[in-house]
Amino acid sequence: MVLIPGGTFEMGRSDGKLEYDNTPFHTVRIDSFYMDKYEVSVGQFMEFVEKTGYDFNRSIWQKYWVSPTDKHPIVYIDWYAASAYAKWAGKRLPTEAEWEYAARGGLKGERYPWGNEITKDDANFHLYWKKDEEYDPDDPLKKQGKDQWKYSTAPVGSFAPNGYGLYDMAGNVAEWCQDWYQHDYYMVSTQENPKGPDSGKEKVTRGGHWYSWHVRLRLYNRGSSPPDVKRFQDVQGFRCAVDLDKEIN
Repeated sequence: MVLIPGGTFEMGRSDGKLEYDNTPFHTVRIDSFYMDKYEVSVGQFMEFVEKTGYDFNRSIWQKYWVSPTDKHPIVYIDWYAASAYAKWAGKRLPTEAEWEYAARGGLKGERYPWGNEITKDDANFHLYWKKDEEYDPDDPLKKQGKDQWKYSTAPVGSFAPNGYGLYDMAGNVAEWCQDWYQHDYYMVSTQENPKGPDSGKEKVTRGGHWYSWHVRLRLYNRGSSPPDVKRFQDVQGFRCAVDLDKEIN
């Protein structure tokens, strides 16, 4: 894990429309905390399954294609499984605000953990949204680079870390957050360490994934799924957080 130093940041999309779920752009204060450097891997999660007897079966599609080694991120994880692992490890899931603050790595106003442009050298994602201004069919880095995993996850840590030393905060797998999802939550969010609404039907996911268009990897974009979701979860994983005053291994 790495220490994420507390501070204030601007959360959300500065140029978004009022009807978007990531507006209004607003100031948030986050206390210091620890966060996993990497997404939880197959090897880590299966150790948890083996030691606890947790009911979890990896599909053939996951074992041999999407996340084929212990160094790949675990997928097909619902929110309850992620929470169970976190509790077993003495950790928790990050709040949505903590996740975005950490993903920014100290940068202000940038689209991605490293800047405003994305190439195949930066993250694991599927395709460019061709109507977006970042798409350039004549740029070789828009077509090829380190990202050789078009139809699967990449081993954790395959790309450069952000300013806080966190890997894969954009792409690879979408990551569960602690919060319930609410479309207009930013209209009522508290400024100090927001933890999301008290209830809901879906939980927040962040970061985009290996089958995302590039625009879904932007730091301000929000996702959501039911906490017990069963289908199409070959893109869903997680990482953990720990409060600053809690001892970590």
